[in-house]
Amino acid sequence: MPEALVSRITASDPRCAETWDSPVTVVRNVDARRAEALGRLGIHTIGDLLTHYPFRYLDLSAVRPVREAPLGSEATIVGTVADVRVKQPRPRLSVTEIAVADDTGVVVGVWFNQPYIAQRYEVGDRVAMAGTMELDYGLKQMKNPFLERLGAAGTPVVLGRILPVYRTTEGLSTNWLRRIVESAVLEFAHVPDPLPSGLRARRDLPPLKWAVRAIHLPRSSEDIEVARRRLAYQEHFDLQLVVATRRHARLASTTAVAHTVDGARVEALRRALPFPLTDDQERAVSEILADMAAARPMNRLLLGDVGSGKTVVAAFALAAAADTHAQAAMMAPTEVLAEQYTRALGPLLEKAGVPWALLTGSTPRAERSRILAQAASGELAVVFGTHALIQRDVRFSRLTLVVVDEQHRFGVEQRLGLRGKGGAVTPDLLVMTATPIPRSLALTLYGDLDASYLTTRPGSRGPGHVVTRIVPRTGRADAYERVRSAVRAGRQAYVICALVEESDSAEARAATREAHRLQTSVFPDLRVGLLTGRMRPAEKRAVMEDFRAGKIDVLVSTTVVEVGVDVPNATVMIVENGERYGLAQLHQLRGRIGRGEHPGEFLVFADPRTEEGRRRMQAIAETSDGFALAEADLRLRGEGDIAGVRQSGLPPFKIASFAGQEDLLALAREDARASVDADPTLASPEHALLRARLRALQTGRTVVDSG
Repeated sequence: MPEALVSRITASDPRCAETWDSPVTVVRNVDARRAEALGRLGIHTIGDLLTHYPFRYLDLSAVRPVREAPLGSEATIVGTVADVRVKQPRPRLSVTEIAVADDTGVVVGVWFNQPYIAQRYEVGDRVAMAGTMELDYGLKQMKNPFLERLGAAGTPVVLGRILPVYRTTEGLSTNWLRRIVESAVLEFAHVPDPLPSGLRARRDLPPLKWAVRAIHLPRSSEDIEVARRRLAYQEHFDLQLVVATRRHARLASTTAVAHTVDGARVEALRRALPFPLTDDQERAVSEILADMAAARPMNRLLLGDVGSGKTVVAAFALAAAADTHAQAAMMAPTEVLAEQYTRALGPLLEKAGVPWALLTGSTPRAERSRILAQAASGELAVVFGTHALIQRDVRFSRLTLVVVDEQHRFGVEQRLGLRGKGGAVTPDLLVMTATPIPRSLALTLYGDLDASYLTTRPGSRGPGHVVTRIVPRTGRADAYERVRSAVRAGRQAYVICALVEESDSAEARAATREAHRLQTSVFPDLRVGLLTGRMRPAEKRAVMEDFRAGKIDVLVSTTVVEVGVDVPNATVMIVENGERYGLAQLHQLRGRIGRGEHPGEFLVFADPRTEEGRRRMQAIAETSDGFALAEADLRLRGEGDIAGVRQSGLPPFKIASFAGQEDLLALAREDARASVDADPTLASPEHALLRARLRALQTGRTVVDSG
């Protein structure tokens, strides 16, 4: 439960109204020194303390002898430290081993690059160790287990209990933090519940004050699960409540044009298509056109995997705007992508009788003046462009549709700036992204948008048409030979580097240095080009045109080619330092090859040094489904690291998660929307605490605004 919110919703309980915002020093056992240590954990108030939830538990009510602990399962062992040692098998890798023995056997706790752990324990210490029991070379082990000293041998104080384990810091032991939290729970965890009793009963949710107590002082493992579900639901509900009120306010306070969606240009566009739409595309087109036909603003997200054909779907929306004698603007994050729109959609729109133009920062002055005049007069039905579209002198006669591609690359003000050019009418909004996002995360990041999904690819396009290999250091020569083989067959290749220039603090191969090395030492007989984000737009455009025309055999690039670049003749891609990328980004890069009739090879040079890194490389090699990879990325790295979350301003959950809680999130979203739809201002008496909570959320917590 968000820490700063509790006191604002507890006015009915004077004790709580005063204490949850009170400094943590009012809690027993918290002196100035411990208050300073708590501050390093972000704990300054009682509310902070009570929402500093355990990250695991030490179940001393179910201690197993070493001999009986099953392999592959969580187990808690109580015994005596028999040996402590630190090994250094290779540079930058230390291995700490602590052997714990009981009357039935020995288990070794193993920690990587944490030598300080060895300084905390001595032979003879009585400890409890909890983790997953494994067998390695005939020896029972736990990797990175939790280890805690229990005191003198025979001390029975904590045995039989379930002990919470908290993240702590220097100067504050686990035992002391446990005592401090327990004191706060017993004295201050009396909080009225913001959720109406009817909602709690329908969803089988216990009172909030019970959950706060049970999460810290559980009597059983069942208590923990029920408390976690209740507190996680609350965090999901909080975010969805903000999203639902924004959505309701937007729909209630704006007017939109009811578009003609079965007009001549829409039909002409369908006839002009050189291929049939997939079932996913047909469904998305129907959903978008149904939204546009309504006299309320469309707010729709089009989520499409790499190569799934989002651009063609968007074309139907553009044609519908033209059929309504109105205008549409389609904004891309880069000039390369904006220009690609014109190559992909321009001929189709012309066949459908839809006049269009392209406006970017590189548009010549005379041409720019002509486009501005035609947009202002209404002569142009569609204007493609980049950030140039939101400049002050860009005016439209009747803008009723805004399409934003890869919207997470734009700020809220930029998206609002383009939509604001509709004047008194709010243009329909279609947001597109080729970055696969887990459905659970999309419901929060884009919760005020309705979503359409494209999961299949036309024909054989996309990563399913590509073989992926993780290449060790010893395989570099073979990878280069695959590039040569592709070029001999008339194809082209990419080499992707993480940096533009060499950096003393980074090991990644810089694009500029790598381009020079490849040209002089590896491919002296091939034509090697360079593309980076630092180049001027005209330079980037010239390089891409040369690559597209076949004048460059091997293009060395940064991730500027990640989104939207379409060169069907490119069939091989090498990615340097693949462990530095997230799965979604690797998947995007992979989508740049195999886009034509020839299959592709995606070769990732990687030397992952962590278990997470190895699992990510395994996932990209084995999975071509972008949404499945997004779910894997979410599980491996957490919601705070994957695309779009940091940019959104969304704070990390304290106990909820987007991974593995899709059903709970969906329930919270349904309940939040229903509450707001039934009582938009939350004015009913049963919503009094909920209304106060919403005010606190709106002032104290940021959720992404889709613009």
